[in-house]
Amino acid sequence: MMQISFESKPLEQIAAGALIVPVFEGKKETRFGAAELADDGEVAGKALEFTLLHKPAGLAAQRVLLAGAGKPEKFNSGELRKLAAAAVRHLKGKSIKSIALLLEGELATADYASAAAEGALLGNYEPDSLKTGNDKKFADAFAVAAPDGDAALAAAVERGRILGESQNFARDLANQPANLLTPLKLAEAARQVGEAFGLSCEVLDREAMQKLGMGALLGVAQGSAEPPCLIVLRYWPAAEGSAIHLGLVGKGVTFDTGGISIKPADGMEKMKYDMSGGAAMIGAMRAIAQLKPAIPVTAFIPAVENMPGSRAQRPGDIVTAMSGKTIEVINTDAEGRLILADALTYARRQGCTHLVDAATLTGAIVVALGHLHVGLFSSDDALRDRVLAASKAEAERMWPMPLDDDYVEYLKSAFADLANVGGRWGGAVTAAKFLQEFAGETPWVHLDIAGTAYLDDSKPYMAKGPTGLPVRTLVRLAMDWR
Repeated sequence: MMQISFESKPLEQIAAGALIVPVFEGKKETRFGAAELADDGEVAGKALEFTLLHKPAGLAAQRVLLAGAGKPEKFNSGELRKLAAAAVRHLKGKSIKSIALLLEGELATADYASAAAEGALLGNYEPDSLKTGNDKKFADAFAVAAPDGDAALAAAVERGRILGESQNFARDLANQPANLLTPLKLAEAARQVGEAFGLSCEVLDREAMQKLGMGALLGVAQGSAEPPCLIVLRYWPAAEGSAIHLGLVGKGVTFDTGGISIKPADGMEKMKYDMSGGAAMIGAMRAIAQLKPAIPVTAFIPAVENMPGSRAQRPGDIVTAMSGKTIEVINTDAEGRLILADALTYARRQGCTHLVDAATLTGAIVVALGHLHVGLFSSDDALRDRVLAASKAEAERMWPMPLDDDYVEYLKSAFADLANVGGRWGGAVTAAKFLQEFAGETPWVHLDIAGTAYLDDSKPYMAKGPTGLPVRTLVRLAMDWR
């Protein structure tokens, strides 16, 4: 694992295999022998444009990487996170093991220091842990260097380390193939997080869920030989008496064939990512346990495998959810909303006053928003605004979607209280509307991360595969609540 540190040494004393120096458009960098390169247009400061200088005179660093930061007026902590990640990926490709990033002047702030550490960890991550061989390239050490830095910057770097490692933990979980990460293996991972960081962990098995009447969740699981479970991770602050209890609910379908309504073979291997919402909740709790917000937070991860076995539920089956509502299962591939329905009901009965769920729920949200924004649905304007503020601060882009009452008309069934799908139109909205029926009057936000949970192709700042969204937003939401 990459070691993260903070240094407040003078520029000349920062020892590293490479020192990253942000360069902005319109601001000529004349140090390190770069003046002539700037005059020639080779160093223009364009975003994520890199120039590597070897053996700079007067520095302990062996190299300087001039890293394009783009236009200064558009630069923020999210852009620095990308810059740090892309620079680390660029340098580790050259087998450079020790890296530092220089923060000076207006960049020497807590938000930038945290973002630099996060970006380094996110950029260093690769999804190839199961490959054999010795050709893997990783950086071993990353320092955030601020010559005039203080204790507040050091604390921010530590916060960034915790967030980056927790987001990568979620990415690791999501990246595991379904033969290695079953529902019970996901529960074991949650237990280990609880033991390591002081969270209480409870795992409800099939028998416990039957007693609670979780017919919607268990209906999805009945086609698989792998037992289902409901994972509960709890954080309690040292000071008691908070009127707020935040519930985080994450979809944990460790593999989704679609069930009897089976998916096409093309791309089905990506359905190991259908537990990305659950992975994000475990990752968020890993960070929350260390950063210690003032409010209690509990995560609920319903974990199942959706298979077309001989006992699998059929289209037309009617199940009774924990809330007592009956659901006609029109399409067994709309399984995520069924398991989340019972988890939301359980979270409410456990005393959660505010709910946020995250799920790779619909292809429709990808059609609507592409792979750039999380679709955000909410029953409560105040909670919506809190989540949006947290997402903006963490540069995890989210877009508010409609949730008008009229959409419930699409979910009418002649045989049950609700159908689990609403037809072709507005699929992401009707899926959210279905969940709202189980969130009830509790303030609730639903995050459809189907388009943002993984990358089909690598980016300069992130490897192909799971992204770990929205770990940072969830942690910021909890930390900013007073």
